Amino acid sequence: MENPFEIINNRLERIERLLENISNNSIRNEANINLPKIMTLKQLTSYLDVSKSYLYKLTSTNSIPHSKRGKRIYFDIEVINNWVLENKIWTQKDIEEQVNNYLMKNHRKF
Repeated sequence: MENPFEIINNRLERIERLLENISNNSIRNEANINLPKIMTLKQLTSYLDVSKSYLYKLTSTNSIPHSKRGKRIYFDIEVINNWVLENKIWTQKDIEEQVNNYLMKNHRKF
């Protein structure tokens, strides 16, 4: 007769493997979302969830990276993603880590 704890352990291991497979598949599926490399103004309004007039304002003040071809405005999605993330708000923990790293590099004690 098998040890009941071994049976439970084997079942738990199978469940863990199945959950890892499910998790890995969902991560791959999210990464495979097909976004165009270049977006139009209409596509970008939907992607960023902002109004068309707001995007026009950003382009007219050169506040957002864009390209113009005739009357059409285009956006490189990678550049836009970087632009959106460049004004990161640091958490208290991030700030403390930066301070500690700075102090350790410069050997200052307070």
